[in-house]
Amino acid sequence: MLFYLIKRLGVAAITVVIAVSLLYSMIHAVPGDPLSIVLGPRATPEMKAALNERLGLDKPFAVQLGKFFINVAQGDLGTDVFSDRSVSEIFFSQLPFTASLVFFAIGWSALIGIPLGCYSAVRRNTFIDKLTGLFSVGTITIPSFVVALYSLLVFAVWLKWLPAIGAGKDGDIVDQLIHLILPSFAVGLGWVGYLARLVRASMLEVLGENHIRTARAFGLTERKIVLTYALRLAVLPAVALLGVGIGYMLSGAVFAEIVFARPGVGKLIYDSVITRNYPVVMGSVIMTTIIFVFSTTAADLVSAFLDPRIRENL
Repeated sequence: MLFYLIKRLGVAAITVVIAVSLLYSMIHAVPGDPLSIVLGPRATPEMKAALNERLGLDKPFAVQLGKFFINVAQGDLGTDVFSDRSVSEIFFSQLPFTASLVFFAIGWSALIGIPLGCYSAVRRNTFIDKLTGLFSVGTITIPSFVVALYSLLVFAVWLKWLPAIGAGKDGDIVDQLIHLILPSFAVGLGWVGYLARLVRASMLEVLGENHIRTARAFGLTERKIVLTYALRLAVLPAVALLGVGIGYMLSGAVFAEIVFARPGVGKLIYDSVITRNYPVVMGSVIMTTIIFVFSTTAADLVSAFLDPRIRENL
């Protein structure tokens, strides 16, 4: 297990370095003058030269990238060029909004998708199974931004059941949860279909294994077999998918945060790219990359805990 952890941490470090290097290159390739955006159209050449030196943009690209990694290793993600605030402070002030959105979406989609896939496998080839398959395919194919736009139009504008924008009042947990309903619905709907189809396929495979037939031969009830023996193994692919899903939901949260005018990391990165705010973009992306790698590693560890066969192969 220790060797597995060391290997995963090494892969995680390499992934972060490659991802940040590629993004750093792409940001510098975006057309436009970041100095004019920051200082405005009336900026003098002297002001531009001073800001250029302050941001390190007068150095070769390799030097800029190397300096950035050195600063990150020292815990310095940079400073916002507009407000002079620490990038770490800005990022962590927005992270709770995105984290609550992602975990709320994961929670409700898992609570619906996993039991739905399990029931569909147990009732294979019935009307419920076919209806579940149709529902799953339908939700998977709908992009999250389309769900966000139509849910906003229907539930907030036409029916006026739920609030349209914002994250709720500070300190009012009930109001914040109400404001989470539509964004989490938009982010999590497609994952209900993914989880249902994955759990169904995994459950059908598990129900055909020898230990399940042995349990039936000993006279155990079908309910006990499914819930005690089969579901524990069938849910393993879903656990791994949810770990990866956190990263994909972070990207889906960008659309939800923009459509519903919510604060969050996705909207922060989007606004920073538009304004060419290099320090905020790079600091936010490296932190989200670390979160993504951590979530996949945690999912692997949970899978190893649930399935002894995985621990034996480590």
